Amino acid sequence: MVYRKVNNAYRLSCVNGAAKEEGLSLGEALSDARARVPDVQSEEDIPEANESLLAALADWCDRYTPLVAVVGDDTLLLDISGCAHLFGGEKAMLDDCLNRLKLQGFHVSGAVADTVGAAWAVARSDGGVIAPREQRDALEPLSIELLRVEENIVTSLMRVGLTVIGDLLDRPRAPLANRFGEDLVRRLDQALGMEGEPISPRLYTPALVVERRFFEPIAREDDVVAVIQSLSENLQKELEKRQEGGRAFELVLFRVDGVVNRLAVGTSGPIRAPNLVLQLFRERLKTVGDELDAGFGYDLIRLAVLEAQCCSAAQLNLEGNSHHEDDLAELVDRLGARLGLAQVSRFLPCDEHLPEVQSALVPAATVRENALYWADVDGEREEEAPLEYPLRMLPRGEPVEAVAMVPEGPPLRFRWRKASYEISSSEGPQRIAPPWWRSAAGVRDYYRVEDREGRRFWLYREGLYGAQNEVPRWYLQGLYA
Repeated sequence: MVYRKVNNAYRLSCVNGAAKEEGLSLGEALSDARARVPDVQSEEDIPEANESLLAALADWCDRYTPLVAVVGDDTLLLDISGCAHLFGGEKAMLDDCLNRLKLQGFHVSGAVADTVGAAWAVARSDGGVIAPREQRDALEPLSIELLRVEENIVTSLMRVGLTVIGDLLDRPRAPLANRFGEDLVRRLDQALGMEGEPISPRLYTPALVVERRFFEPIAREDDVVAVIQSLSENLQKELEKRQEGGRAFELVLFRVDGVVNRLAVGTSGPIRAPNLVLQLFRERLKTVGDELDAGFGYDLIRLAVLEAQCCSAAQLNLEGNSHHEDDLAELVDRLGARLGLAQVSRFLPCDEHLPEVQSALVPAATVRENALYWADVDGEREEEAPLEYPLRMLPRGEPVEAVAMVPEGPPLRFRWRKASYEISSSEGPQRIAPPWWRSAAGVRDYYRVEDREGRRFWLYREGLYGAQNEVPRWYLQGLYA
């Protein structure tokens, strides 16, 4: 039996068949149970472990449908619309699911019905398959407790002699709602199919899914790679029909013992070529390494497109290559598959006048090529070319103490980080000012200077003499190699 703490008292939360034969029941105090059955075996309930186990079972149920929802701490809801025929019908599908779970050591029961309420109630009684539009007959003899209403409502119904669901089916709805609450009527209508009740899948529904089932499980990595290649070719056909390409792919490996492994890769642009998809998963498999244990083998492998994007056909050149192919994008995808797309970044130009904010480091996969335009790269430069930026740029200018021969002239010496530097040569100034529609504050005069030991620095003076009340200050912006 399993017990948990309820209102500062330990009570039984789960009992097996042997415990029930000894007269133990749910909700009974742990001390009373041990007094009546001294040799009873008990374990404390661990909610976190139960949640993890239920999530693992939900992953395993993905082999039947991608629409799996977790409800409470002991229930899984599967939307099998359009999936049952793949397993030989609803009854064959239900039997296959229950038998596989029982072989894994679980005590389970299940039901198939048109409504969530009917399936919930029947699964907790005899189980089985309810024919379409026959849930009324299946619910009629069942207990009121199976309507998923609060315990106080169940107690009130039983107090007036309403013990089974059939006692409520033909009664007027308005008096029931006035006396016992609207929740009772809503649950009753949901179970009968008179009111809709959608489920909320725990995982994102893929845009496209292809899978391969095996009569004999496979475990070798070469076999898994071959299956990925085959599934990628099937995905390519479907993506071409939709004129789309995948931006995120997921490989799901279902082990015979119920363990499910998921591997996901993303791309910087839409792709559908099988060799590119396979290459990304090769990199991902190298990263996982020994963490991916095949166990006794996989009996089901699924490849899904989690996110798709419009991808029009591209004109090929004489060498058979597309003009839109980008080696850099392919490199980003490969690095992202191994390291994670969030770990691969590139600089994005920003329309700002200050040097330290003219570029931003962003994930490379999110940057479009039409955004990567840097001013004065391909066009003609002005006659007075701007000073080249140093190799090492500080995130923000650091204050320095500088001495200049004239107020607006280049510095002769400066002190930075408790060290003094004598300047032997300088070049500048290069004035950088904010746009006219902004405040005049923030005007900078930049100088490239070199000290007597050959070290070169990038300094600037912020502010203009006589233009504001504050005295201009000197800052160090960067260091040259």
